[in-house]
Amino acid sequence: MIALVYLHLWQRVWRPTHTPLYRHVYTTATVLLAAGAAHAVVASAGGLPDGPEDVVGVVSVALAVLLYVVVNNILVAAALAVTRDRAGIRELVGRWDDNAVEVATLCMGALAAVALGSTPGLIALVLPPILVLHRAVKVRQLEEEASTDAKTGLLNAAAWQAEAARAVRRAQRSGGSSAVLILDLDHFKLVNDAYGHLAGDVVLAAVAGALRAGVRDQDVVGRFGGEEFVVVLPDLAPGAAGHTQMYEVAERVRKRVAALDVAVRTPDGDGLTVSGLTVSVGAAAVPADGAGLEQVLKAADAALYTAKRDGRNLVRVAGGAAVRDIPAPRAAS
Repeated sequence: MIALVYLHLWQRVWRPTHTPLYRHVYTTATVLLAAGAAHAVVASAGGLPDGPEDVVGVVSVALAVLLYVVVNNILVAAALAVTRDRAGIRELVGRWDDNAVEVATLCMGALAAVALGSTPGLIALVLPPILVLHRAVKVRQLEEEASTDAKTGLLNAAAWQAEAARAVRRAQRSGGSSAVLILDLDHFKLVNDAYGHLAGDVVLAAVAGALRAGVRDQDVVGRFGGEEFVVVLPDLAPGAAGHTQMYEVAERVRKRVAALDVAVRTPDGDGLTVSGLTVSVGAAAVPADGAGLEQVLKAADAALYTAKRDGRNLVRVAGGAAVRDIPAPRAAS
């Protein structure tokens, strides 16, 4: 049944979107192995429970649900760990609400299996909740698609601003500090003019990957539009220590972008590597540079223009004193 369902998904969804076959095969294999582990637990207990007095059978079904989740998550996390640079715990195991929906769906599936084994007519009562959960997952997927920038996989401007506003409000309530970085890819128009807009999209995606790899797990990265990116840094240390953290993250991202070598194809179909990319960064902190998100964004934007005027491929922090105290990184070659 699993093989048939995933074959249908391949034909209707994955193949039209040009998803690599090996990814679909691996995903199908994780589900098959998780289902096999769950089946083994129930089979070792003598099968599905045949009544309320069959405590062992009931426990085996609960363990089957748990084992399915564990096996599936371990296999998926292992694939992510070996294919993504510095993948965080949240990325590896997923969000709490996503896992909660999956566990709820599996519990309903377990109830459906028990009903099918003892009183098949009860399936009619179990299927509607399963369909509702399935619809909830679809709605969540649509919400994620609506909040995601298609070219980079980052949050789009509206979704990022909502996340950033929440981070700033948390900092205000707790008396802590947070920060905003605005990053602009230097001379990106030259990339589009030289290699074409499709190659430019590949470069944007590579820069987005460098940003995600260069920030902390709790930091939120978004695309603000064009070649401009934004990062909100929550939970910074108060005072000068927070400014140091903010600068270190910004400088780490700047160096990662400068080290990129991006393989692209020209409009003629020739393969080549784009290197020498640089990014200018403006940074501002809450509450030092503004009490609200709009004020901090303006301060970070002003610092970004300072970095542009000073020669690009630089990090500049809002506030003249902070900028003077931080050594300037090397200029673009």
